[in-house]
Amino acid sequence: MAERKQPGDDAAGGRPDNEVPDDATFEVEDVADDEPVGRGGTAVRERKASADSPRAKKEGRVGIFGRIGGFFREVVSELRKVIWPTRKELLTYTGVVIVFVTVVTAIVAVLDYGFAKAVLFAFGGKSS
Repeated sequence: MAERKQPGDDAAGGRPDNEVPDDATFEVEDVADDEPVGRGGTAVRERKASADSPRAKKEGRVGIFGRIGGFFREVVSELRKVIWPTRKELLTYTGVVIVFVTVVTAIVAVLDYGFAKAVLFAFGGKSS
């Protein structure tokens, strides 16, 4: 019976030289348990005591003021990462926004006036 072609096989049905066969075995080095392993997940704070001990329950709890303080610490930390615009950039962006809002407001005003006149004309109202 012929072998099925696997993804990555070349035209002749063989595997390229740099690929490892499926039945290959390797020895794995022991990795220390305390070393962090980056797998792209969300970082979670580790608890040092077991979850069912009374001390762990007390350490895991944070009061209302602790949570508020933590929130503000995180806000300050995030604000330090922000790339603030220069004064020139800020004025340029502000001018662009003001011009854009003015143009859109003018377009809406013209359309509103036009539709109002069309409705009054269509339903026989007096035009002023």
